Parts: sequence; structure tokens; C-alpha cells
Amino acid sequence: MLRAPSRFVRSCLTAAVVGSVLVGCGSTTGEPANDKARPTAKTEVTVEPIEAATQLTDVKGVKVSLEKAPERIVCLFALCDDILTELGIVPTATNGALLAHPAFLGEAKAKEVDVIPGGFIAPEVEAILSHKPDLVIGLGDTHGKLAPALKGATTFWAMQPETWEDSVGYLRDAAALTGRTAEGEKAERTFRTKLAKAESAPSDKTALVIYGSDENFGVATPEGDVTASLFPRIADYPWKSRGVDGSYSLEEILAQDVDVLFVETMSFGDANGKLSEKLAKNPLWSKIPAVRNGDVHEVNSEVWAKGRGTRSLGIVLDEATAALR
Repeated sequence: MLRAPSRFVRSCLTAAVVGSVLVGCGSTTGEPANDKARPTAKTEVTVEPIEAATQLTDVKGVKVSLEKAPERIVCLFALCDDILTELGIVPTATNGALLAHPAFLGEAKAKEVDVIPGGFIAPEVEAILSHKPDLVIGLGDTHGKLAPALKGATTFWAMQPETWEDSVGYLRDAAALTGRTAEGEKAERTFRTKLAKAESAPSDKTALVIYGSDENFGVATPEGDVTASLFPRIADYPWKSRGVDGSYSLEEILAQDVDVLFVETMSFGDANGKLSEKLAKNPLWSKIPAVRNGDVHEVNSEVWAKGRGTRSLGIVLDEATAALR
């Protein structure tokens, strides 16, 4: 029996991808998948005004205080790159590859942004501070340990997104702190409008998002996974976090009659093949309806797994709705 991990925190899997050992990737509590529920449109497209501020309590209750609007911002995970792009800001330095995507800066301009050495798990503090940042933005459960080393030299903002609503909240908070309020409102409105449109005509197909590098793949569930949190609104998505190892087997996936399958390949070091090609070695794989019908979509993991912001999620919606028609 080929089984999938319960719900790797995808930042942990990302850490393994960039060369670190995969440890401590916990799972959240949740109930097994039950009967499929039809999605209903609920997203409000009206955007509340954003007011500029130098101090605020963010969407997750973290207090952020600056002396003035930051001009030099270092990003330690892709949501930061996504947010800054939406606000028309180029980060002083980054820790990922999202900016090279054509919907962001593109390869040529992205090469002009310095990359912080040390990998996702252990970015080098000296390299971060060498850029004299006014603000450093990282993923709380991964980069929170850097806070003591950065204290006194810069402001560290630990984000911890779990849903698309969190991502919108962080966009609004960043817009307030940088004074890019009009840009923030526009980006939020564009995303909400796109999501509302997708919700207004939900697909009756069953969808699934999986990620990984080999047969030890993970199933993206709406509890704690930003991208997956969109899917119950636009399709049948009967996947819930169970809080135990081996949460979904290929047998269970086969039993759900998955119509459309989205695959995020996470490569360790040099590219070593697509996840869907590796799973094809298992005889159960070919029996899944999505596989039989040619509806398996290898997607850009930088956008789908790591981006998490409104621009990335807009791309996810475009690609997912096109595939689910």
C-alpha cells in the first residue's frame, strides 16, 4: 500500500528541497474526509479602505512597530515576495525563486535581486544584515528563531499564513506599513473579484492537490494550506487533515474518483523528475479517473506551494478553474 504523509507543513518539505534534513514536520488535527459538499459563493468583493500606519497588530495578532515606512525589505519566504510585488515594491534581497516567474519580475529582473545564502531553513544572519534592512519578513515557524539575532539591528516580522484570508490580511497590513494603501486595495479587490467569479460557477468535478518528490507525497488540505483553502469554494474537495501519519493512501484517493489532479513536484537539489511520473510506477495510479482521462496537471510549485499571496493565488485560480471546466 502506497501511503501519503498526513499533512506535511509544506515549508518543512521546502526546507528539505533546498538541502536540509526533513524533520519536525508536524500535522494538524482534523477529521477524516466525509461526504462531498457543494461549494457556495461567499466572498465579498467590497474592499475596506487601508490606512497607512507605522504600528499595527497584524492579522495573526503579532505587533509590528516601525519608525517610518520601510524602504529596504528582505524577504525570507515567498509570501513576502508576492506581497511586495502586489504593492509595486522590489525586495532588497530574497530567499526564494518566485520573483523569476513571468507574472512577477521575470528572470532578467529577478537576477538583480540579491539572494540570501543559507537556504530556506537557515538564512545567514550576517548576509541579511549586510543589506541594512528596515524590515525583514519571514515565516514564523521556520524563521522565528532568527528574531533574537536580528533584534536591535532591524525589525523582524514573523508571518504564519494558513488560509487565503490570512494572506489578504497580511497584504493589507504590509500596505499600511509601507504606505502603499491604494496598491493594496487594488490587489485585494482584484483577487476577491476573481475568487467570487470562480465561486459563482463552481465545478462539479472532484479535485486533488498533491505535493512531494517521490512516493512519499503529501495531500494538501484546507486546514493550514493556503492554496488548498481555495478549493472547497470552487470544486468538490473532500480532503481533510486527519492529524495522523499516512493520512491518505492511493487506495483512498482512487475511491474518491478524482477527476482533476494537480501535482506540485518538489525537487531535491538538481531536478530529478516529476512526481506524477514517479507515482505512475504504482499500478493504482493509472486507475485514478484523472490519470485515465489525461487530467493530471503538473503545476509550478513556486506559485502553488510557496507563493501564498494574492498574486500567486490568482494564478492558481486561473489555472485551476481552466482545468476544472
